[in-house]
Amino acid sequence: MDLHRHPFDEGTITKLEIFEAYTKEWLPVFVMGPLKHICIFDLFAGTGRDQKGVAGSPIRILQQINGTLENIIRRDKRIYLWLNEYDKDKYSLLCDCCKQYIEENNQLKIAVEKEIVKIKYTYLDFADLFPQVITIIRRFPSLVFLDQNGIKFLSDQYFNELVTTSTVDFLYFVSSSYFFRFGERPEFMMNVQIDMQRAKDNPYKFIHRSLLEQFREKIPADSNMKLYPFSIKKGTNIYGIIFGASHPLAVDKFLNVAWKKNTINGEANFDIDEDLSKSQLSLFEEKKPTKKEAFTALLREKILKYELRNNEEVYLFTLDQGHIPTQAADVLRQLKKEGLISYDAPSPLVTYEQIFNNHRIIEYKIGK
Repeated sequence: MDLHRHPFDEGTITKLEIFEAYTKEWLPVFVMGPLKHICIFDLFAGTGRDQKGVAGSPIRILQQINGTLENIIRRDKRIYLWLNEYDKDKYSLLCDCCKQYIEENNQLKIAVEKEIVKIKYTYLDFADLFPQVITIIRRFPSLVFLDQNGIKFLSDQYFNELVTTSTVDFLYFVSSSYFFRFGERPEFMMNVQIDMQRAKDNPYKFIHRSLLEQFREKIPADSNMKLYPFSIKKGTNIYGIIFGASHPLAVDKFLNVAWKKNTINGEANFDIDEDLSKSQLSLFEEKKPTKKEAFTALLREKILKYELRNNEEVYLFTLDQGHIPTQAADVLRQLKKEGLISYDAPSPLVTYEQIFNNHRIIEYKIGK
């Protein structure tokens, strides 16, 4: 099914909302930062809107640029937006849709005319497009959206280029069900080296998480790139977002977006680990911990064993575990309340701003 010929379904809306929410978090960081040029790439942009007029990723990006435009102009920044759609009919609709939005927003229209916001529209095949894009990504801070349209776009060749680039954040939308069904076919394996038997050892609902674990193993040892999943259930199919970034603030912001989308697990648009049922006590079985409870227990253990000694170590460990700093701060407050740890500050200071901007590193001491 061509999703651009039908209204967006609930799963597609979830994907688009996450894309937009992260753009909203990402863009101001660089607008307020020291670098002049900021790049955003939507490499499978579609038509701009669905049949009911619901905004697709290109319009959502433009909305966020428009919302930040006052600071963009005041800080003398330049935004470079590259929208690519290979299908020429969709490309024509994309151009018309974006130009109409710009025409309806006068300040953005002026910014485009003055090339404060510069937009490039192309209808290139990905194999021709990517070499051009990657040269820019290596030079400037970049946000990249990739919406899988066939397996070759997830090839190891492109993946390796992205994860070895230090200035890029990317959100890769993947049909994980496609892997599950066709991953062992020769034409599939020519592009992506995945152990499908290993991926299928877990229940089907975990297919996106299982695939991401193998993608993590492909990251070179000298790369700081971190990958995180967000599974999306659409009917009987499982899709998902692979988020990649090398900077802890980027990871922090994505995880906050994900946990706002689902406060139960921060990793799916459904109860992937059946955490809701775990909260119900059974007379016959020992209660299984939810994802949050398991993280709380692990963090408590590592702090009390003095394996995590200060706020920076706790912060980075929390991100690595796919949790958000506010959850870690709650654990630390509880440990202090119980008299198991002490720290010389009114709060645990498990935030990026305190650790990396204010350079406040505090030790968590065992006992009062």
